[in-house]
Amino acid sequence: MNKKLIGVVAVAGIAAVGYFGFFAKHNTANDATIYGNVDIREATLAFRTGGRVAEVKVDEGTIVKKGDVLARLDPEPLNNNLQSATANVAALAARNAMMHQGFRQEDIEQAKAKVQAAEAALVNAEKQLARQTSLVTEQATTQHLLDDVRSARDQASAQLKAAQQQALEMQRGYRKEEIAESDALLAQARANLANAQLAVSDAVLVAASDGIVLTRAIEVGTMVQSGTVAFNLSLTKPVWVRAYVPEPQLGRYPAGAHVTLETDSTSGKQYHGTVGFVSPTAEFTPKSVETTDLRTSLVYRIRIVVDDADAQWRQGMPVTIRSAK
Repeated sequence: MNKKLIGVVAVAGIAAVGYFGFFAKHNTANDATIYGNVDIREATLAFRTGGRVAEVKVDEGTIVKKGDVLARLDPEPLNNNLQSATANVAALAARNAMMHQGFRQEDIEQAKAKVQAAEAALVNAEKQLARQTSLVTEQATTQHLLDDVRSARDQASAQLKAAQQQALEMQRGYRKEEIAESDALLAQARANLANAQLAVSDAVLVAASDGIVLTRAIEVGTMVQSGTVAFNLSLTKPVWVRAYVPEPQLGRYPAGAHVTLETDSTSGKQYHGTVGFVSPTAEFTPKSVETTDLRTSLVYRIRIVVDDADAQWRQGMPVTIRSAK
């Protein structure tokens, strides 16, 4: 009889162990709590142009808003370049307009008048040559004088041809190649002007988003090159939490799911967030969150956007996350 009682108790004990083991396993698989860390983005700010720092308006720890002025460069050299580029564009634009319009009618008439004068000069030179030639035949002049007159006639002929060519060119206007060259020079000058204007604008460094100045790397009087780091900014929005979800819990954290969050330093205060990204690729548990039992577990990385983060949230802070389901 005692043996039977012992057997019944043993069977009941085995059943109880099996039940509670299954319950524990089932409860773990459905546990909606995961853990992550605050992931606040940082921005490196630098001048896009070089120069001497004339003013620094913020320091480490300063809270800034988007559009706030952080620092300025000495604008005088940049303004000088801008004025030079502006004058160059004006000069080339005037010449370009002249080339497109062609020569003025007054210039064309003046060129024609030069042709007529050159023709008259050539006729006179021809007469002088004929007269000196007859006098040489009669031995009434010298060969040297005849050569001078012939040279004057040749010069008059050359001047007529030059005047005729100039008049023809003025009637036809500028060549297509000359106009194209003028267009290209004007376009280049305008691009240089745009760069000069941009350089003046870039002499003022502004915050691209809300944030807190983490580091300041410049002082008044510092000469900086283009791209030299001036500030590191910790962005206050958005605040993200990076977490890793085991595959059995993945269904609780789809993109768009609402979650609650707690930090160790806020005494149980709950925050709210939304899952914004779920990695499509599984990976081994990162060193920062793994335990002895999870070293070979595959997890999925998710990113949660915190809706109501306050000033207590800091980079790397551990966060407890629970599904809102």
